[in-house]
Amino acid sequence: MGSNNSKTPEEIVDKFQSSWLDSTVYNLPHGNFMALSHVDESPIHPRSVVVLDDIFCIFMGALANIAELRHHYGLPRQATEAMIVVEAYKVLRDRAPYPPDQVVKHLEGKFAFIIFDAKTNTLFIARDREGSVEFQWGMAKDGSLVCSDNPTIIIEGCGQARAAFPPGCIFMNGSGLISFDHPLHKVRAVAHEDDSGNILSVYFQVDLYTKIPSIPRTGSAANWADAAEVKGE
Repeated sequence: MGSNNSKTPEEIVDKFQSSWLDSTVYNLPHGNFMALSHVDESPIHPRSVVVLDDIFCIFMGALANIAELRHHYGLPRQATEAMIVVEAYKVLRDRAPYPPDQVVKHLEGKFAFIIFDAKTNTLFIARDREGSVEFQWGMAKDGSLVCSDNPTIIIEGCGQARAAFPPGCIFMNGSGLISFDHPLHKVRAVAHEDDSGNILSVYFQVDLYTKIPSIPRTGSAANWADAAEVKGE
């Protein structure tokens, strides 16, 4: 649940734009937003954005095996990391059934990315195994999901309803949180509480003692369209 000191998605976007005047904001279907700024960008973890076939992607970081991935997906030498992960996502969506972990586990490097498919209202998020790129998520006042590589946006927008996005994991609405190295095991949230039972923080870890019946797989494009509606920034 969004905490009392959290903001609405619109307030979060307004704060983003006022803080970074060079920012670009994409207004997506169903009240969703994506926003990008190059201010304070790390030279080793640059931010990039691409929009292909109504698929929006913000990529942070760099892929170490980018040449191999370009060849694998039949992309030109000019293809960026964002273009590659969009192509990987399209394979997952259009050539189902295909387990999502099989797409992301072949990405090597330091990265985090957010994909939003405007046609199917699907959110797809991933972070590298080491958690090399700063990346957090939280809940806005109305329960919308907020993701950012800027901790200030998450703290001010989500209050206490926030946590670091777990390294080595992917999130898809309809499938939930999955470890791409341990896809047969559940990823559980672990809460830290004070003596009165108030939750101070939450982190996520793979439960190696609990297996799920099967790897969550995506179905046809129609199944993707049936995925639960999400709101995010």
